[in-house]
Amino acid sequence: MKEIVIQKGRLAGTISVPPSKSDTHRALILAGLSKGKSKIISPLACRDTEATRSCLGAIGVKIRKRKSFWELEGGNFFPPRQKLFCQESGTTLRLMTAVCSLIKGRCILTGTPSLMKRPIAPLLRALKDLGVRARKRKNLVIVEDNFLGGKTKIRGDISSQFISALLLISPLARKEVEIELTSPLESSSYVLMTIDSQRAFGVNVNFSRDLKRFRIKRQSYRPGEYRVEADWSSASFFLAGGAIAGRVGVKNLNQRSFQPDRKIIDFLKRMGAKIAVKEKEVIVEKSALSAIQADVRGCPDLFPVVCVLSAVAKGTSEISGIERLKYKESNRLEEMEKNLKKMGIRTKKTRSRFFIEGGEPKGAIIDSNDHRIVMAFAILGLIAKTKTVIKNPDCVSKSFPAFFEELRKLL
Repeated sequence: MKEIVIQKGRLAGTISVPPSKSDTHRALILAGLSKGKSKIISPLACRDTEATRSCLGAIGVKIRKRKSFWELEGGNFFPPRQKLFCQESGTTLRLMTAVCSLIKGRCILTGTPSLMKRPIAPLLRALKDLGVRARKRKNLVIVEDNFLGGKTKIRGDISSQFISALLLISPLARKEVEIELTSPLESSSYVLMTIDSQRAFGVNVNFSRDLKRFRIKRQSYRPGEYRVEADWSSASFFLAGGAIAGRVGVKNLNQRSFQPDRKIIDFLKRMGAKIAVKEKEVIVEKSALSAIQADVRGCPDLFPVVCVLSAVAKGTSEISGIERLKYKESNRLEEMEKNLKKMGIRTKKTRSRFFIEGGEPKGAIIDSNDHRIVMAFAILGLIAKTKTVIKNPDCVSKSFPAFFEELRKLL
């Protein structure tokens, strides 16, 4: 699709959102690290998870796609014949960089130019501490096996994926692994999700209450069945849509999930949204929203959604925890600031805060390749005075290929 036009409209109905991208990545890696056959039920098929699936296949993991599940046979790795292309998936690059340290021989990973600009140096330094020869050269990450184990220190405030990557491979080290964080862990829920997924495959991780220290003894993963949860990140767009443009129900959301974007429920409640949280469904109705002080440090993927809600809320919202947004698929702070301005919404930013004055959005042309930016402005376009044109709608295939199809069902 070259472009999609969003007209003012009302949402009404109930949908099921796709499975969790984060959960699918972890399930694929864990099944690949398990010796034997595993079944991943309800995985998410999208560009990012396809990147992880393709990389695992290239190092010896046998993967068979069925209608509602994938079968994997893992545990027997070999060096890839060619570079592992991680597309634009930061999760794939970071988790597979760690996995490659378990393979005898050399692995070379690469991806799109924008992906290869994203941080990875702290992970490479930590792997070196643990015996691995790992380095970045221009747009390539080069990893050679020798994962001994031992002790390492790493920052926790750049990407939680660094810690998840180390945790996933640590049980397979030759000796016990100890990881100490030198700065507070941001997006800690993603690390808890990793540990919970490891537990499902038979591995236990010891960690301090403040999530600053981790100790992992030598263990083996057990193959098995793993069911992927519905995705709170994808759900957040439609829950926001209900709050500003109608009445929307989202089914099959796990209320006890470790996914950090479950925080959208708290944000909506604090803004005064009419919301009903049931055992297997969340329903949100159009509401008179009030400005909010929201910290997205632990849930940065919610930033575009919170911006959309703030754009129509009464008063001026203040969003903090924005420092890492420049490390995403785009500089999301700049992208939201630029496009909100196009739609007539006043904003102001400081080094650590982003302020949005609620108003009446007008239509605009949104030209972004960031899937979450595009989905956010598609929702905001539903209440704009004039039409909104989305220039790169296909970018949603990175995480939610059927987003616009599901949106049409509710109109």
